[in-house]
This record gives sequence, structure tokens and C-alpha cells, in this order.
Amino acid sequence: MGIKRLFLALKLVAYVLIPIFLYILPVDFFDGSQDTCLSVLLFDQNCFACGMTRAMMRMIHFEFDNATDYNVLVLIVFPLLAFIWAMWFFSDLKKFRNYSSAKTSNISSN
Repeated sequence: MGIKRLFLALKLVAYVLIPIFLYILPVDFFDGSQDTCLSVLLFDQNCFACGMTRAMMRMIHFEFDNATDYNVLVLIVFPLLAFIWAMWFFSDLKKFRNYSSAKTSNISSN
């Protein structure tokens, strides 16, 4: 197995396991930590993304009312992120299959 194909296989596994891992984590896993937003730390002001991590965790766990309580922009960001995630997954899956078919066609032509 070539290094590129191995790397693509690992990326495909990560595409599947990361959402599962986030779903398995408790919904309040990121709630107790200190704010890391520069806007909050430097200026003591919330930015547009404040609460997005907690809102995304609520969306992953299907708690839609609670998600919008943390940040209403999650209604735009979550579907967009899911779409981009799916595009990356299917793009890499297509590349992985092309490496597989190119390898088998080289073997059959010899």
C-alpha cells in the first residue's frame, strides 16, 4: 500500500470516527473550561463565535433548543460544516478508489 493511499485511508477513518467520538462525549464536556476566545480575554466582549463549540455539541446531541441558546448562528454553521465535511469525505473516498483501481489496472496490464 502506497503512502498516499495509506494516508487517505487514515483520513477516511478519521472522517467517520471524529463525529462518533464527539457524540459519545457528554454534551457538557466543553462547558466547564475557561474561555479561550481572544475577544473575551483581551476586551471582555463576546464575539459572534462565542458559545459556538457548546452550541455545536448540543447540535451533535440533537438538543436544538439548547444549541440556539448558546449561539443562534449554529443554525447556519452546523449544516455548512456538515456539508463541507461530507464533501471532503466523498472527495477523499473517490481519490482512494482511484488509487485502488489504478493499482489493479496496472497489475492486469502486466
